[in-house]
Parts: sequence; C-alpha cells; structure tokens
Amino acid sequence: MQLGLFDLPWWGYVVVALGLTHVTIAAVTIFLHRSQAHRAVDLHPIVSHFFRFWLWMTSGMVTKEWVSIHRKHHAKCETPEDPHSPQTRGIKKVFWEGSELYRAEAKVAETLEKYGHGTPDDWMERNVYSRHSAAGIWLMMAINLALFGPIGLTIWAVQMAWIPVTAAGIINGIGHYWGYRNFASEDASTNILPWGILIGGEELHNNHHAYGTSARLSNKWYEFDIGWMYIKLMTYVGLATVRKVAPTVKWQPAKPLCDFDTLQAVITHRYDVMTRYVKSVRADTAAEIARLKAGANLPENWNLNSFRSWLYKEPTELAAADKAQLDTLLGKSERLQTVYRMRQELAAIWGRSTASREQLLEQLQAWCKRAEESGIQSLQQFSVRLRSYA
Repeated sequence: MQLGLFDLPWWGYVVVALGLTHVTIAAVTIFLHRSQAHRAVDLHPIVSHFFRFWLWMTSGMVTKEWVSIHRKHHAKCETPEDPHSPQTRGIKKVFWEGSELYRAEAKVAETLEKYGHGTPDDWMERNVYSRHSAAGIWLMMAINLALFGPIGLTIWAVQMAWIPVTAAGIINGIGHYWGYRNFASEDASTNILPWGILIGGEELHNNHHAYGTSARLSNKWYEFDIGWMYIKLMTYVGLATVRKVAPTVKWQPAKPLCDFDTLQAVITHRYDVMTRYVKSVRADTAAEIARLKAGANLPENWNLNSFRSWLYKEPTELAAADKAQLDTLLGKSERLQTVYRMRQELAAIWGRSTASREQLLEQLQAWCKRAEESGIQSLQQFSVRLRSYA
C-alpha cells in the first residue's frame, strides 16, 4: 500500500537519500566553506539563498556559527584553541563527538564576534534561519513523510547524520590524522582520498590548508574535486564568480643565481618547496640511517619515516619524546645534522616577516651556496631545483 506521494523500489530510496545528502554536502562546501568562510567564490543571490534555505532544513546550521568556527580552526590550527583538532583533543573525541564540539564552540560569543564578520544579516537570517534554526529540520521531516511515507523517516535520519559524520567526524577528524600530503603545510592536515566526490571535494583537506582561499581544492592531475566542477558549471551560466585559485607551480631553466622573481616564486610555493625538499633528501637520509643501524649506532626500530615526520615539523611542534630522539639521532651523524639544519634555515627565509626583499634574497642566495658546498648530492640537486621555480 502506497503511504507517500512516491512509491519507489528499495534502490530508489537509496538513490533519493544519496541525492539529498549530496545537495547538503554541496551547500556546505560551496556556500559555507568556499564562499562564506574563505571568500574564494562569489555566488549569485539566488544560489546563496537556496543553499541557506536547504541547510536550514537539512542541518539546522547557522551560517555565522559555522563560518566563525571554521575561521577560528584555521587561525588556531592544531593548538588547544582549535575547536576540533584531533592533534590536541584526540581522534576518537573529534570523530565521535565532532557535533558536540561544534555546538560548544557555537556558544562562545567571542568566537562569533571575532570570526563571524561578513556573513548574512538580512531579515530571513535574523528572524528565521538563526532564531528558529531547528524549525527547518522538522519541516524536512514532514516533507519526507509526505513524499515517501514511513521510509521517509529513515531518509530524514540519514540526512540528519550526514554532516555530523562526514564533515565533523571524517574531515575534521581523519582529515587531520590520516592520509597523504601534497604540501608541508604548518599543520597536520591530510588528503583522505584523491577523489573528492562523496564529501564534495573536502576529502582534499591538505590542499585546502596549503591554499586556504582557493576555490579549487584539487591540485594534482589525478585529483578530482566535484565541488569545483559545480562551481565551474555555475560560472558558465553566470551564477558564480571565482575570486581566487591556488597558484600552479611553473618551471624554467635554473638561473645561475636566485633573483627577486625566484624569491617570490619560492615564497608563494613555500609548502611545495618544503615537500619537495623532504622528498629530495629521502634517499640520502635513508642511506645514512641504514649506515648508522649497521654500525650498531641506532636502535633497530629507528627508521626513515620518523626522521621524515620530524623534517615536516618545526622544532617547537615536536613532542618532548620526539625532540629527545631527534637530538640523539642528529648527535650521531653530521650528515643528518646538515640536512635538518638546512631545512630549518630554508623555512626561516619565508618566516622572517620583518626582513626586506633585499635581505630575503641575500639569505636565499646564501642558502643555495651552502647547499651546493655541502658535499651532499641531494642538497646540491635541490639547490638547482630551487633556482628553477618560476
């Protein structure tokens, strides 16, 4: 007996649930994240208001709250003030209780005041979406029941769980805990998968943290960001305007000496530079660690991956135990000392905010000279690569 307007086969209800939740994911990644939080894309008022209305019905999230919490996450990333970092709160806490962390931070007036600027403040926002944020959820339940009958309650339950599980749990949790990294960004962000489909492209979280104001989250040729595809389609019909995308690394024949253009390219692509540095010294450091192990100068459980993880971090970010192990390792090898010191000196170049362009250029040129005189082949080759950034 048909109890709703639509009587579908079982797989039809699965398709409907996936379709409805995908619209919600698109609203979060395109409207809340890329447009509102980071101003990477401007949306036509019709598109913006549709997303606001849809999120009101399917999540009850208030735009200003979501944007404020996300901006604070970037500003305080991986510190105790980060609203949802698994590095400080634990992966289990963030994965299973991400929604609770969100609701707790949404009650902090200082967060909303400091990070919520520029979000919608019209009549609908003040009198409907913010004031009655839960009303839309019950309206969605009524609509589902009318359309699909009792099975509509199951679809509604999936809709209500979708964002807490995918966004709060998977992206905020696993996206700062497990996966691969294209860029040595100053946090623990990872790309969970190279194909961002189920969570709208947000799976490419390391790419996002490297270039936070980019409307496109994919970076490598094999990566796919379905949210970016939707944005491009909207630009073709005048419903969206892209404001900024991540710069693409370009190469030229190595210059004899770094100039101001090289300096600008290195600073712009600093996360790419650091990632390539770690990869370039991999073979040298692996051989050196193997030599130390063979000479019984290292415990058997010491490996290249430990040293690589230390290379990706600033000394102040290391746990006390890791810092002690690193100091022990560097004390046994001058070669590893050089590789580690050169990494810190390279990162310091773009970290010196008070230095003039001339001073920074001089420091970059001096770094390349030291690398080429180090006697370490990987550093010599990396210096050539550094002078090839365009």
